[in-house]
Amino acid sequence: MRSRRAIVEKEGGIPLEVDETKKRIREILSVRLNLSTAVEKIEDTAPLFGPGSLGLDSIDALELVLGIQKEFGVAIEDRGLAERVLVSIDTIARYLASRSAENPGAAGGRNG
Repeated sequence: MRSRRAIVEKEGGIPLEVDETKKRIREILSVRLNLSTAVEKIEDTAPLFGPGSLGLDSIDALELVLGIQKEFGVAIEDRGLAERVLVSIDTIARYLASRSAENPGAAGGRNG
């Protein structure tokens, strides 16, 4: 079983762990989406969209995709992928980890 603190990417030669990735995802939710919910209180597995979720909409999805692209350098270019990835903070972090494993530069840090 993999550790929750598994290495996701490297930024300036320093390992970036899953917990840090989730923190950065929360920052995107807070800053770009201006959520009224305190982002640190959002469970990692809480649904972002749909019934019983945070109530995000399609405009929020676009902002989230743009934020992920800017923050991590990873594009989510089609709707099917977005529907699989933008489920929760956990699913986003797992996707970023998989992209980093495939190509260590793909999820490599802040861009601009």
